[in-house]
Formats: sequence, C-alpha cells, structure tokens
Amino acid sequence: MQLNQEVPPRLTAHASLAITLLCGSAWLGSGAAAQTPPNEAGQAWGSISPLPNTSTLPEGWQHGAFMEVFVRGYKDSNGDGIGDLRGLTQQLDYLRDLGIKGLWLMPITASADHDHGYATTDFRALEPDYGSLDDLDELLRQAHARGIGVIMDYVLNHSAASHPLFQQSAQGAGNRWRSWYVWREPGQQADLKQWDIWGKNPWYQQLTDANSDDGSRYFATFGAAMPDFNLRLPEVQEFHRSSLRFWLNRGLDGFRLDAVPHLIENDAEHWNDQPESRQLTGEFSALIRSYPGRHVVCEATANPSAYAAAEVCGSAFAFGHEGRIIKAARGDRQAVADVAHFFETAPLSLATMLSNHDIFAGQRAWDQFHGDEAAYKLAAATYLLQPGTPFIYYGEEIGMAGVPGLAGDAPLRTPMSWRAPSRDPQAGFSKAAPYRPISPNAASHNVEREAGNPRSLLNFYKAMLKLRNTLPEIASGSYEQVRVDGLMTSFKRCQGAHCSIVAINYGRQAATLRLDASAGSPQLQQRYPREGQVLPTARNAGAARPAALRIKMAPRSVQVWRETSHINTQP
Repeated sequence: MQLNQEVPPRLTAHASLAITLLCGSAWLGSGAAAQTPPNEAGQAWGSISPLPNTSTLPEGWQHGAFMEVFVRGYKDSNGDGIGDLRGLTQQLDYLRDLGIKGLWLMPITASADHDHGYATTDFRALEPDYGSLDDLDELLRQAHARGIGVIMDYVLNHSAASHPLFQQSAQGAGNRWRSWYVWREPGQQADLKQWDIWGKNPWYQQLTDANSDDGSRYFATFGAAMPDFNLRLPEVQEFHRSSLRFWLNRGLDGFRLDAVPHLIENDAEHWNDQPESRQLTGEFSALIRSYPGRHVVCEATANPSAYAAAEVCGSAFAFGHEGRIIKAARGDRQAVADVAHFFETAPLSLATMLSNHDIFAGQRAWDQFHGDEAAYKLAAATYLLQPGTPFIYYGEEIGMAGVPGLAGDAPLRTPMSWRAPSRDPQAGFSKAAPYRPISPNAASHNVEREAGNPRSLLNFYKAMLKLRNTLPEIASGSYEQVRVDGLMTSFKRCQGAHCSIVAINYGRQAATLRLDASAGSPQLQQRYPREGQVLPTARNAGAARPAALRIKMAPRSVQVWRETSHINTQP
C-alpha cells in the first residue's frame, strides 16, 4: 500500500441527489437492518450468499511460486497502450513454462486513480481499462487449465474519496451513511493534533461546493483521497464479506489482503496493529478459506509472523527478509547468517520476495544489484529454495530495470519487456505508445533474448522453479540442519522420507561443503547444477564413524543434492 496525498473530490449536490435516489431498499448486514448501499453504476449492492465451489487446481498449488502482476504493465491486447486481462491471458503459456503456480493481480477493481488501483470506487466491478468480467472469467478458465491459481488484491481498510458511499457519508452528521466511515464532529476533536502516522496527521476536512468547512474531520491512514471505513460497524464488515464472496463465487482462488494492521485504530498512540485488526483479519481470512482450495496472503508490515498464524491470515509477507537476502547476495557476512537462521524461528508459511510494487520494499532487483547477475542469481536461489511462498515481481525474472526520473512508485510499475526495442519500438508490450516509458535495459534484458541464452537470469529462474515444482520438500518441507561458515551456508529440506540439501556459497572464493554420511544412506544425487550426478554415501569399510564427504563449491554458486535419509551437513 502507498500513501496518496491528493485532495479528495469535493462533495457535489448532484452526487448527493443521485445517491439518495438509490437508497430505497433494505439490506441486511450481520443481522441488522440497513439501507442498500449504492454503487457507481446506480444499482443496489445487496448481500451476497456464498456459493462454495470446488477447486480444479492441484492440491498444494499455493506452495508453488507466484508472479505478482501489475495488469496495466503486463501486456496490451487492444492497442491502447495499457495492459489488460486479455493480454495477461495471452501470456499464460509463458508463465506456465517458467514454472509459475499462482498469479497475484494488483488491484483490478474500479478505482479513482486509474493506475495503482488502491483507491477503490467499486468493490464489485473491474477497472474498465482492464476489460470485462467475461475477460476475467476467461483468464480464470485458461489459468486453471494450466494449473495456475489466480488471487487478487482486496482493500478492506478504505475506499476512494470519490466512492459513492463516502460521498453520501460526507453529507453531514446524522445521515444514514455517516457511520460507515470514521468521522469526528465539532466538539469531538480534542486529541486530533496528537495523531501522527508516518509524519502526517491523518484527519482531513471535507470541502463542499462552496469551499465551506462544516468543522467535521474524517480519518484516512493513507491520505485524503482514501478515507478509512469504520470497520467496527457490522454493516461495513458484511459489505466486505459480500464483496469477497462476489469474486470467490466467480471462481477466484483467493486474495492478497491489503494493509490489514490498519483496520482498527483505538487512539493516537494505539493505531497500528491493534488486537481488533488481527481478529477481523482472521474472520475475513476464514471466510475466504471456507471455499475449497483458496489461498490468503496478507500485507502486514508491523508483525508479519503474527499475521502468518493460522488463526489470523495463514500467510503474510516477510518484510525485512528481502533486504537481508539482497545484502547476503552481495557478500555481507552478517546478512548471510541472518538469512540462514531466519526460518529456524519464523513461520514457514510466510511469503517471500526480493522486491514488489512499493518503493519502501526497495528498487527493482536489477537496480539494487547494479547489473551484478551473479549476485542476482544467489538472491533468487535463496528465496526460491528456502521455506515460504515466493512472490516474483513481474520482470524480475529477466532482470528488468526500473525507469529513472519518475515519481513515487512509478519507476517500479512500467511496461514488461517482451522483445528488444530494435525489433519492436514498445518492447512487445503494445502497438501504441505505452502509458509509461519502457525499461531502460529492454534492449539487453527482454523475454525473447533471455530465453535464447542458456546462462540468462530467465533460465536460472526456470531451473530454480523446476526444483521447487519437482521436489515436494523444497516446496513445503521442513527446514533443518542449518550451517553457516562465513559466506558459505547449507540447509536441509525434508518431507517424509525425502530430503534435499541446499548449499550456497555467497563468497568470491571457492569453498568446501562437508557431509557426514549416516548409516543406510546409499547415495546423494545432484539435482543442480548437473542433474543426475551421484555421490556415494555408504560407510567406508571398517570405518569407526561415517565417512566424511567433501563437496567443492565454486565461487558464488548454488548446489542442490537429494538423498533418501538424513545426512548431517557441516560447512
């Protein structure tokens, strides 16, 4: 999520009249009678009942790697310079061949910003630029046919200031929608100056057509253009439950829930990650998982491990781990140790990444590594072979660079590089001028060129994902026997009788991995980089203890070995 400090649209008399005319029928929320909330299209939003449908995806699909996709930036199918759902559907074979098992779509619901999408104007409609509900249904059908699940962003915390519900709420104290958002009326504002969220006061005034101020203030964690819902109100909770069901009933495979530690604020001191926020997150997550085979992942920067608990979200992004991985790949000894030991105590259900759509999580990986592909590959191997569900940010797999000179998060959210500009002026993204400039390294790092180079980043990602998709212990196994020796680390992943040993040498010098073979271990079989090489592990004849095996590790390299019983690893 990102801050948006735009001034909200002024409330107009025309908007007020249009909304009032829509509020004629009853709508039930959590057993309480309420008025039917209007939507932008002028139709009533009623309560939606669950229609649980079975999943056609393979069991455990959510343990595979996801691709985070900014639909606007992925592929344009109709020549308007903006990516869309049909364009994404056209690229599903590429994603399948890469080894992707899930897609996370950044917001595709109708929005006021028409870009990042987190300022929602209709929770049950698509952003028109992206296509129709039929296009979404076709994407789901085609993705499922390839064994790929699809989840999308859902914003519980707030709406756009131009959302009809907020426009009605802003009509003044006493109107029937006032309580759907968080307001302080004159005489209730003694503590407002005490509030500070990320250096800004989160209380804003709503101006009328006449630029008058009635003295009331509304609460908006992420800026004036995105006012917070009052999620203490049962009707608001039920509104979101029904909106989630709307998408789940169509066959969506789950959600990434945005900014969940901010659902409830208690006072100026206790506003972040309150117990009520965790409870609500757990209730919404339980609803989603009541549909078979669905997946939930949460954005919870305050305490990811707490939100990864089964009773809260079940999975949450491990913010901070990505920065340590980047440092380890550059050769930072402390970071190597921190990364190696992280999952000894952290929940294995966390979601991992190198970067994402928000600049607070870092620049694109290419820009952080300044073109050092050896370090880039070490970082990729680390998070794709460690526990957790990995989320690859679109373009990361080809080393796509961000576009300098753009404001905020825009450098991270630019068109995907499919071909070299010399072959296609828009890098294969569109036949028209794109909504933002193409990547500055599109000539050297695009899908077409990377696919033809056996040593490319793209083919390295394919190799790592092949390991994850063919070795169940890598996808969802335990994390054991962690060893660190300077810039050398190794760990074991086990599931049932099958174990794999992962060794990573982050150093620029060769190193040796020592394995103490336990009795009954007939062999180790290398799965990367030379698949099939066999290393015998039986005891030496007459030896008093297991034979010590030594595996040479080239500088800045990765090796993966599979065995059928336990072997102790020592760097």
